[in-house]
Order: sequence, then structure tokens, then C-alpha cells
Amino acid sequence: MTVNRAVGLLCLRLLLGVIFFMQGFGKVFSWGVEQVYQSSFAISSYQNFPDWLLSAVAYYTSYVELIAGFLLLIGWWRDYSLYALASVLIIVSFGHGWASPIWDLQHVLFRALLLVSLLLLPKSWDKWTLEALLNKKEA
Repeated sequence: MTVNRAVGLLCLRLLLGVIFFMQGFGKVFSWGVEQVYQSSFAISSYQNFPDWLLSAVAYYTSYVELIAGFLLLIGWWRDYSLYALASVLIIVSFGHGWASPIWDLQHVLFRALLLVSLLLLPKSWDKWTLEALLNKKEA
């Protein structure tokens, strides 16, 4: 049972980490954050918001997805990464809801379920992390 818990949490953490890391990687290195801003935020639905705010949101969400996704993959600062990614999901949900009150929730909902599961399950069950490995060496 203990091994199943560890494997289950590893799968949850790696799956969520891969999803966010690859999304952030694509936005930062493939598209470029400026292109993300131009294609996603430069629409009439967001004309009530200042450009600096929309640009900041594009950069914030893209880099948090990249960095926090990577940190989840290696198992470093897990909880802080989850908090940062939760903020991204809330921002994205607000933004999509603002642009179109009836929007496709499937991408946000799936990520939110994985994220909340990781937050609710005991961190001590997540045995295979870089943090756990380094803590064993120190002990």
C-alpha cells in the first residue's frame, strides 16, 4: 500500500508537471511570450484592461507554467509550485470567463483536479522527489 501511494503521487505530480512545463516551454521558447500576448490578449474582449497588465499576465502565466512545471517534475518546492500554478489557473479562468462567459472548461478543470489532489494528499506520501533525496543525504 505504501508503494502504491508513492507511485500514485509520483504519477499525479509528473503528469501535472509535464502538462504545465510543456505548455510553458511552448509559450516561452516556441511561440515567444510576445506572440502569446499578441494572439491571446490583443482582442476586443480585453480592451478595458491596460496593455501593461495584459502583457504582465502573459509573461507571468507563461514563466510560472515553465518554472513551476519543471519544479514539479523534479520534486523541488512542490507546495510553492502548486500555489503558483493555482494562481495561474485562477487568472486563466478569469481571463477566459471575461472574454467569453461560456467557454470550454476541459483544460482548466483537468489541471485543477490534479493540482487540488496533490495539495490535499499528504506531502509525506510523495517519496520520490529531489527534496526527499537531498534530505536523506543530510540525515
